Amino acid sequence: MWIRDVPYHPMKKALPQNRFAEKAGFTLVELLVALAILTVLVSVVSVSILSQPGEAKVTAAKAQMRTLKLALSIYKTDTGTFPTQSQGLQALVQKPTVPPIPDNYRSEGYLDSLRVPLDPWKNPYIYLIPGRNGEPFEILSYGSDGEPGGIDNDEDLSSSFL
Repeated sequence: MWIRDVPYHPMKKALPQNRFAEKAGFTLVELLVALAILTVLVSVVSVSILSQPGEAKVTAAKAQMRTLKLALSIYKTDTGTFPTQSQGLQALVQKPTVPPIPDNYRSEGYLDSLRVPLDPWKNPYIYLIPGRNGEPFEILSYGSDGEPGGIDNDEDLSSSFL
């Protein structure tokens, strides 16, 4: 008698039809171990994030300011100048209506959103042209208190120091 072209031998098992048939799925122990590992990882990450929410907001503000700086640089490349103080950062999402009106304005704007983002504390970014330290422009966030000056999470953030 032949089973799948292998001679029958009473001491040997027949070969399974599918080589993975005997190992389909995970055991309960494997699933519990994986769940325990995920639980430990989530708790460690959440504790580190939740214990320093102020630092997370500062990091997010700096990232947004870098994005705004890049968008302003592209705006200048396209139009020849940075937006004026009166045009503000709004010029990155909507073609200015206040002179000088750029001829080479991108129809889709310079940001991925239809509005200029607020800082992580829900305050508008401040746009200065020229910047306070002689740079062509400066973007400011007054931090969590929304007021000039301060320390720690209340400290002012400037695009000049990114």
